[in-house]
Amino acid sequence: MTAPLYFRWSGDEMVPLPRFADRARKQYTVGETYRLVEEHERSVQTHNHYWASLTEAWKQLPEEYAQRFPSVEHLRKRALVQAGFANERSIVAASPEEAQRIGAFIRPSDPYAVITVKNCVVTVYTAQSQSRKSMNAKDFGASKTAVLEIVAGLVGVDVDTLASNAGKAA
Repeated sequence: MTAPLYFRWSGDEMVPLPRFADRARKQYTVGETYRLVEEHERSVQTHNHYWASLTEAWKQLPEEYAQRFPSVEHLRKRALVQAGFANERSIVAASPEEAQRIGAFIRPSDPYAVITVKNCVVTVYTAQSQSRKSMNAKDFGASKTAVLEIVAGLVGVDVDTLASNAGKAA
C-alpha cells in the first residue's frame, strides 16, 4: 500500500497539494478512473485523552490486578484482545502435555500475548496495533470505546466517570 496523497477540492476537481503533485503524476494515469474514499484522521486530542483514561484506570486498579497488569500497555493490550481486536494463531500439538510445553515456550516471546491451552490446541492472541498507520479513525474509535468499557469495569466506574477523572488528572 502506498502512502496517501493529499488533495484539495477546487469546486470542480480534486487537485493534489503542490508537494504531492510529482507523486500524483507518477502514480496516476490521465484519463483513468480512480475510486476516492474520504479518510478521517483521528485527532491528537482524542488520542491523548484515550491514553490519559487508560493511565487513570491503571492507577485505580484494585490490588488484585497489580501483577496481572504491571503496566498500562499490559492493560491496554489485554483489553484489546478481550474486546476482539486481536490476531489469533492456533497450533495443534500431539498431546495435551506437549501443548502445555508449547504454551510455556511461547510465553516469553510476547509478554502481552494471551495464550490459551485447551487439550492439544495452543491459541495465541495478540492485540491489533492501534497506530495511525494500522487502524483508521473508525476502527480506532470502536476499539477505544471497547477498551475503555473493559478497563472502566475493572475499576468499578462507568466510562464517563473514567473519562472525567482522566480529564482532571491531565
